[in-house]
Amino acid sequence: MRAPAEPVIDTSPSPGDEVKTTTCYMCACRCGIKVWLKDGQIRYIQGNPEHPVNRGVLCAKGSAGIMQHYSPARLDKPLLRVGERGSGEFREISWEEAFEIATSWLKPIRERNPDELAFFTGRDQSQALTGWWAQQFGTVNYAAHGGFCSVNMAAGGLYSLGGSFWEFGEPDWEHSQYLMLWGVAEDHDSNPIKLGLGHLKARGAKIVAVNPVRSGYGAIADEWIGIRPGTDGLFAFALIHELLKADRIDLDYLVRYTNAHWLVVRNPGGADDGLFARDADGRPLCWDRDANAQAPAEAIGLSPAVVGEYALADGRRAVPSFHLLAERYLDPQYSPDAVSARCGIPADTIRRIARELAEAAFDRAFSLPVAWTDAWGREHAEMPGRPVSMHAMRGISAHSNGFHTCRALHLLQLLLGAVDTPGSFRYQPPFPKPIPPPNRPGKARQANGVLDAAPLGFVHGPEDLVVDAQGQPRRIDHAFSWAYPLSAHGMMHTVLRNAWAGDPYKIDTLMMFMANMSWNSAMNTAETIGWLTDKGEDGEYRIPHIIYADAYASEMVAYADLVLPDTTYLERFDAISMLDRPISDADGAADAIRHPVLDAAQQAPGRDVRGFQSVLIELGARLGLPGLVNEDGSAKYRDYADYIVRHERAPGIGLLAGWRGEHGELEAKGRPNPDQLQRYIEHGGFWRSEVPEEARYYKMANRGYLDWAQRMGFLGHADPIVLQVYSETMQKFRLAAQGHGVLQPPAEHRDRVATYFDPLPTWYEPFEGAQIDDLDARFPLSAVTQRPMFMYHAWGSQNAWLRQIATRNYLYLHPDTGARFGIGDEDWIDVTSHNGTITVQAKFAANVQRDTVWTWNAIGKRRGAWRLGKDAQEGRKGFLLNHLISDITPRGDYANADPVTGQAAWFDLRVRIARAEAPQDSADATSQPQFAPLPMGTADNRPLRYGAGFRTTASRRKDG
Repeated sequence: MRAPAEPVIDTSPSPGDEVKTTTCYMCACRCGIKVWLKDGQIRYIQGNPEHPVNRGVLCAKGSAGIMQHYSPARLDKPLLRVGERGSGEFREISWEEAFEIATSWLKPIRERNPDELAFFTGRDQSQALTGWWAQQFGTVNYAAHGGFCSVNMAAGGLYSLGGSFWEFGEPDWEHSQYLMLWGVAEDHDSNPIKLGLGHLKARGAKIVAVNPVRSGYGAIADEWIGIRPGTDGLFAFALIHELLKADRIDLDYLVRYTNAHWLVVRNPGGADDGLFARDADGRPLCWDRDANAQAPAEAIGLSPAVVGEYALADGRRAVPSFHLLAERYLDPQYSPDAVSARCGIPADTIRRIARELAEAAFDRAFSLPVAWTDAWGREHAEMPGRPVSMHAMRGISAHSNGFHTCRALHLLQLLLGAVDTPGSFRYQPPFPKPIPPPNRPGKARQANGVLDAAPLGFVHGPEDLVVDAQGQPRRIDHAFSWAYPLSAHGMMHTVLRNAWAGDPYKIDTLMMFMANMSWNSAMNTAETIGWLTDKGEDGEYRIPHIIYADAYASEMVAYADLVLPDTTYLERFDAISMLDRPISDADGAADAIRHPVLDAAQQAPGRDVRGFQSVLIELGARLGLPGLVNEDGSAKYRDYADYIVRHERAPGIGLLAGWRGEHGELEAKGRPNPDQLQRYIEHGGFWRSEVPEEARYYKMANRGYLDWAQRMGFLGHADPIVLQVYSETMQKFRLAAQGHGVLQPPAEHRDRVATYFDPLPTWYEPFEGAQIDDLDARFPLSAVTQRPMFMYHAWGSQNAWLRQIATRNYLYLHPDTGARFGIGDEDWIDVTSHNGTITVQAKFAANVQRDTVWTWNAIGKRRGAWRLGKDAQEGRKGFLLNHLISDITPRGDYANADPVTGQAAWFDLRVRIARAEAPQDSADATSQPQFAPLPMGTADNRPLRYGAGFRTTASRRKDG
C-alpha cells in the first residue's frame, strides 16, 4: 500500500515579492519599517532591525499602517466649498484651479501685509520647511503643534540644560539603576522606551512611575506613585528639600558644570537686583575662598564659595546662586509633611524616595574607564557616573505651572549630578545647545518682505519680544508677547479665538495642515465651531478664508473653504531632519527619509493627491517668494524631494546630513549631492554617525564632543555650555515688570510677569483651580486624558485594525470614587466643569488616583467624520473631555495656558460627577453632547477585510 503523499508546505513563505525600507508615520517615534509589497499592494509591514530608533521592534500602530494607507477616509481630490462652512458641501476641482484660488487669496496679502496670513501646522514633522516657508512669505503668524503639546518641556529644558526630555534626551538605559518616569504616557517615543525599559528590568534596576494613572509603562514599574495632577513640582521640591537637609548633593558637579557658584547681585529695588555680577568684560564672577576675593566664575583652579554674602570690588553685595537655592528649598513649606496632603503622597514615601535617589546616585556610583578631556583642557582618566535617570512628558508639561515643574525636575537632576553622566539622563545630538539657544524669533521684514529670522525661536530678554511700540502683541496667537514671553513653539490653541475676535487685528487667510482644530485639538469645542462659522454684520465669515490640507476626511475638513488632499506617508518623500525633530540617540546623530513606496496616482481610480510639502513648494513659487524662485522668476525647486536635496540653510548644511558633497563622500556638511536620496534608500532610509566614544558623556563640557558638534554644524562655537540652576533670563523679565529697563510690560501684565518669571523654579496652584471659588466642594475631581499606546491623535482611531482594540472610551474612576459619589460600574454620568457638562459612561478602574478621573484621548469622533459607519461607536459612545476644557481661564483674562510659555493647560481640568438621569440600561444611549453629523461620506458597513485577495491570488497561481 502506497504511503499517503505529504502536503507541500512552504516553511519560509515570503511576505511579498518586493520589500522597501522607509520611516513609519503612525506616531512621533519615527521607527524604521520594511514594507512588503505583493502585486503592487502592501502585504505586510515589519520593523527594520537595522534602524537605530526601533532596531526591528514595531508596535500595533506601525503594523496597522496598512489600514492607514487604505483607509476609506482618504481624500481623493482638491475640494472647494460650495455650501456653508460645516455643511460638508464641496465640489471637486483640479489642482490648477486649487493653486489659482490659493494664489488669488495669498498674493494680495503678501503685497499689503504678510501678517494677514496665519499659517499653523499640526503633526507635520516637516517644520524645517514650513517654518522657513512662513519666513519667506514674511508672516510672523506661524506656529506648530508644540504650543499645545510640549513647549513647557522644551523651554523648561532648553532654558535650564540646553536640552530636554521628550524625544530629545534619554535615560542611560545601559547603566542606570534607578529611573523615575514623570507623567509619561505610552504614545511618544514608545518603541525606544520599551526597549530601554527591557534593559532596565533585565538588570534589576528600579523603575518608579509618577502619574495619576497607572497604564502602559507605569503598569510594569516597580512602584507607582499616584500623584494629584499639577502637583509634580511640589513633589520634586520636597525631594530637593530632603536632599539638601541630608547634604546628599553633588557640589563638585554643580561647581564644575552649572552656575551654582556664580554671584547674584543683592540690591532690592535696583535695576541690577538678581542679575549675575560681572567684570568689565562681561564675565560672570564667583567668590574664590582661597584668595578671599572675587574671580571669574568660569576660571579653573579656584575654590568657589556656594553660600555666604560677599562684598564686590564696586561695593555691591552678592551671594552665590546656590545660596538662594538653599534658602528657598530648605524652607519648611517644601518639607514632605507640608506638601504630602496637596500631592496625595504620604510624607514617609517622599522621604523614602529621596533616600533611594541619594543611595542610587552616591552609594552606587561608578565610573567608566574612558579617558576624556574637558572643555578647559583638563584630562580625565575615567567618566564618573550617577546611575539615576529621569524621563518626563506631557503629564507634567500640560499644566499652567508646567514650565516651572519641568525646571524643578532639571534642578533635582543637577543636584544629584545626574545630567549627561554615565547612568543618568543623556543628551541626544544636536543637543545640548547654548542656553538659551541663539535663534531668536523673527519680527522685522527685510526689503524683499522676508522675515529677518524664522517666526519661532528663543527669547533672550524683553528686547526679543514680538510686540509693538505700546507693548501689545504683534502675533495673532499672542506668542512672544508680555502675556506669554517664552512661547518658543507658538500658541496654536489661541489662534481661532483671536482670529475670530480680530485680536490684535483681523487676518485674511488661515492656512492649516493636519491640525484638527474643530475637534480633538480644540479646547472649548462647541465655541470653536462657532468661531469657524460666525459671520460679521456684512454677512461674511469673520475668518474670511480657510485653506486646509489633510490626507483624511477629519472633522476640520468640513470647515475649510479650500481643501488640499495630502498623500499618505507611504506615497511621498519626507525628511526627518536634524534641523527639526531628529531621531538621534545619545551615542549617535541620525536622520532619515520617507520615500514613495507606492505611487499615489495608482492607488484608486480618479484619485489625485499631492504631498502638502510639494504643494507648499509650488505655491511659494507661484507667489514668487524669495528663496523659492530663481532670479528670472522660475521655480527654484521641482518639488519637496528636490528641495530636500538642494536647499541649504547655511553653506553646506541642508535638511539631510548623510551622503553630502558632490559624490556623497561627506557627512553633516558639504555641497548638495544630487544622488543623496538614492543613497538613503540604498541604506535603509536613514543615516547615522557615531559620537566618538570619548565624547559620549559630559557633552556640555567635553572637548571631544564640543569640537565634534561644531564640525557637524550642531554648534556655532565649541565653548562649554553652563547649566542653569538660576535663570538670569527670567530675572530680566522680572526686573522689567518692576519698572527697570527701556522695555517694560504694559500695566495690565506687570504683576503677572513679576510673579511667574522667577529665576528659581517655583510652584503655584494651576489657574483653573486657583480661580474657582470653593473649588473642592464645586469641582472636587481632576480630569485628565492619556493617549493609548495603540493609537495616536485622531488619525489612529479611524484605522480598521486599531479600532478592533477599542472603538469607544469610558470615563475611568476608582471604585472608591464611585462609591463616594453614588455611581456604579458602567453607569451613565454627568461630568461638569466650570465650562459645561458632558454625559458619558463610567467604568471602574483601580489604576487611578482617587481624586482623579481619566479617559483615552482622541477616540471619540463627530459622527460623519472620517467616513466611519453612521452607527460607529466612536461617534455614539465615544467622547472628548475637550468639551469641558475652556481655552481661557475662569477669570477670562488670559488663555488657559502657562504664563511663561503659553503651553495649553489641558490637564488642569476640574470636574464634578453625578449619576445621569438617562436610562441606565439603554443600548441606544449616546454620549453627550452630540453634534449634527457631518455629511462627509460613510464607509461601507460591511467588515473591512484585508489580505483575502492575496490568498485567492496565491490559490489561482497554485492551481495554474
